Amino acid sequence: MNSRVRMTVEGGLLAAITVILCLGSIYLPVFGVFIEFFCSVPIAILTVRQGEKIGLAAVFVSLALLFIFVGPIIAVRVTMMFGMCGLIFGACLRRELSATKSFIPLVIMSFAAQIFSVAMLYVVLNIDYAAENSKLLTESLERSLRVYESLGVDTSTLGFSKEKIESTAQMVIVLTPLILFLVALLSATGTYITTRIFFRKLRMKFPAPMPPFSRWRFSIFFAYLAGFAAIGVYWGEEWASALLCFVSTNAFFFAALVGAIQGLAVLSFVMNHYKISKMFRVLIFAIFILNFVLLQFIALIGFFDMFFDYRKKLWS
Repeated sequence: MNSRVRMTVEGGLLAAITVILCLGSIYLPVFGVFIEFFCSVPIAILTVRQGEKIGLAAVFVSLALLFIFVGPIIAVRVTMMFGMCGLIFGACLRRELSATKSFIPLVIMSFAAQIFSVAMLYVVLNIDYAAENSKLLTESLERSLRVYESLGVDTSTLGFSKEKIESTAQMVIVLTPLILFLVALLSATGTYITTRIFFRKLRMKFPAPMPPFSRWRFSIFFAYLAGFAAIGVYWGEEWASALLCFVSTNAFFFAALVGAIQGLAVLSFVMNHYKISKMFRVLIFAIFILNFVLLQFIALIGFFDMFFDYRKKLWS
């Protein structure tokens, strides 16, 4: 009986902590962004300690409490983004899956939560997430353009023009699924790191760390995906197929992102091999990531590495 009481109290306490963290992420203007990385941790801990059924019950309790404080729409959004992610991640950890096999379902759940949130905003509140982001970007770029013009700067030399602003805004709309995936990936990464920290503090078992970044390697599938997606973009423009362009563009940029990550992993391996200092590594990474041309070059290296595995052949 004492054990059941203790489990009930623990479940209620962790559900309450989840609600408090979610409220903090909503109402605190600056720190809320960082608090989001902690919102899934209590449910993950509870799921590992007491099982998926208790974890799911805590998610519903959190949902009910959030209904009271923030209303149904925000409550459902927050519960999907944090409660369900904590439940899925906790279930993977409870089954003692590897770090990679635990992280992938977390990313998928986080992405599904982002899609659900955007769909709910559109259906319930008639808010077009893609159009709103495009509008904000357009207004920001136009304000910047007016500031430069007021200073007497020739904006054409900076690559600024109304046509480019419009094309950029349109591209943001097209790449909305990829943007949502990147947000989900960032959220999942933050959740993974914070959960690992708390599990170690509580002396709970956590999977062995992922392989070092210099050893990361993705399937050759992504190289083929980039090639076929590029063809799909060309055909979509030739046939004036908006759907084909939309799907192919997102597929191409997603594959290019994976290729860039693998290319950076190759770069990291090379720097490890030649024992480059950490300060210069950070500087080199920053140069390649912030320069779009160099980033494309790194992505090509990543695609070629998927075929030829430079690290294994040259330095193994």
